[in-house]
Amino acid sequence: MKPAALVTGARRGIGRATCVALAQKGFDIVGADISAEGSDDTRAAVEAAGGRFTFILSDVGDTEAHAALLNAAWGAYGGLECLANIAGVQVQTRQDMLETTPESWDRLLHVNTRGVFFLSQAMAKRMIADGAPVRGHRSLVFISSVNSVMASLNRAEYCVSKAGVTMLAKLFAVRLAAHGINTYDIQPGVIRTDMTRSVWDKYSAQIADGLALIQRMGEVEDIGGTVATLASGAMPYSTGHSFPIDGGMMVPNF
Repeated sequence: MKPAALVTGARRGIGRATCVALAQKGFDIVGADISAEGSDDTRAAVEAAGGRFTFILSDVGDTEAHAALLNAAWGAYGGLECLANIAGVQVQTRQDMLETTPESWDRLLHVNTRGVFFLSQAMAKRMIADGAPVRGHRSLVFISSVNSVMASLNRAEYCVSKAGVTMLAKLFAVRLAAHGINTYDIQPGVIRTDMTRSVWDKYSAQIADGLALIQRMGEVEDIGGTVATLASGAMPYSTGHSFPIDGGMMVPNF
């Protein structure tokens, strides 16, 4: 049987690109998102790539809903070999870190770090349970950001939330290695998504001025393809490490 993956944030952007790339690698897909808008387009793209697609309406930040999400996702295709943690939120207002509010802090940490941790925890328990299917390489994939490492003073809470995600990949790697489950942290740079639409022009100009070595914004397919490559087992002797997909933004140069 084919392996299956649960992809959060699946209805658009990086989530949709990840679903399609995984389908191209031979996975069936369970997509989860807080809204169903756009999910039919994801379904069509996954099916065109040769995979089956099941959509589940779910909020990653709602830990009380995780059990129901995993029950449905696990049952869709008789198990899961991959959890791709794509869903996340950005700050609603970019402002000096001295103006960061507790409400914004709590929102970012609640979804990006807390929600991702507890969903991954629940998934890991199922993967290591007796009788769990193993139909291929097994993995947890985390999407953090270059802001796990690079400080952005007008998005302090985002940086902290994503630094936490990078550590989650390391923690789960240590805990799950003995069970044959690898973890990966992908650190996107400036990616052309709806979330970054308001700053496309700003970042395009900065990239042209040398912000990134590869002088273009990243595309969602750059991230989706990386997730699928790792989840397919193409790098089986790596776990817990971070993969910057940033056009060379984090390469020190002068």
